[in-house]
Amino acid sequence: MKILIVDDSRADVALISSILTAYNPLIAYDGVDALALIEENPDTDMLILDINMPRMNGFEVLEALRNHPEYKNIATLVLTNYDEIDNEMRGLDLGAVDYIRKPLNMRSLLKRVELHIKLKNARDELEQQNNILEKTVRERTRESVLTRDVTIHALVGLLEIRNIESSNHTKRTQLMMRALCNNLRMQEPFSSILTEAYSIELFDTTPLHDIGKVGIPDHILLKPGKLTPEEFEIMKKHTTYGVDALCCMGKESDSLSFIRTASEIAGSHHEKFDGTGYPLGLKGKEIPLSGRLMAIIDVYDALVNKRVYKPAFTHEEAMKIIYDDRGKHFDPDITDAFFKIQAEFKSITDNFAQQ
Repeated sequence: MKILIVDDSRADVALISSILTAYNPLIAYDGVDALALIEENPDTDMLILDINMPRMNGFEVLEALRNHPEYKNIATLVLTNYDEIDNEMRGLDLGAVDYIRKPLNMRSLLKRVELHIKLKNARDELEQQNNILEKTVRERTRESVLTRDVTIHALVGLLEIRNIESSNHTKRTQLMMRALCNNLRMQEPFSSILTEAYSIELFDTTPLHDIGKVGIPDHILLKPGKLTPEEFEIMKKHTTYGVDALCCMGKESDSLSFIRTASEIAGSHHEKFDGTGYPLGLKGKEIPLSGRLMAIIDVYDALVNKRVYKPAFTHEEAMKIIYDDRGKHFDPDITDAFFKIQAEFKSITDNFAQQ
């Protein structure tokens, strides 16, 4: 425990020092010297500070300490005269933890010092425990995020193995989701919905939008020609397969925001704004925002890249198709935002071309 006594009265300093010899106290006779000593001894634990001093008074010392966060843990006891009630209050307002009145009662002073030493030790121990707890939480959170990301990549890897999508499809759609969210966050009504945390969650869950396709037979999933009505009905089930897989833990799954968002994307990215989509035929704002965002991103990426059932369209051709479906397939506001930053989407497509 390192204690600094600051008082211009050499007699009072001698008295206080005599009862605190066990702590080898530091001594200063004005505020200027006190601050210099604190700078030299940043591990100072306690300050016994007189208010009325030359050069720099006690209030000025407290103000200076308050402007230096690194000294916030110094416990300060102010020394005041019996008739200085206002000084006591002002000292406490400036961060002092207690006051001691002059003329000094040595037994009372020692008890006050011992009490605040115990309090400071308790605070330090609590802070240390909190630091350990925060470190543990950070490590557990990092492990949880890593486990989640590994799981996502493993699931998406199942699609890649079946030659349904390339890894670049995942990169492209994630980057497009980020770009679209960043643009929409600057306008109403999306600014209050697309928080930074939710935008990150959308970015992280985008790769799972088609995870239900692992349940679709190869002869349908990889068919080079147009699907029959019966085959298309089977294909449409990939949306519900994805939701079922993600929500396999029931209420426990639904309690996790990440899983809710992922299942929304998987289940609603084939819904259409005019209500003619699947699997539920949702209309307009009934479709979750995540699904409305994913719908336009998924269609654009499918159009400008070669698939087993079609060649790649040019960017201009794809944008015309999307524009023609504004208000029908796609949310008009999201479509407008998409067009504003279409150059960014073309750049993403060019930089992460199909492998």
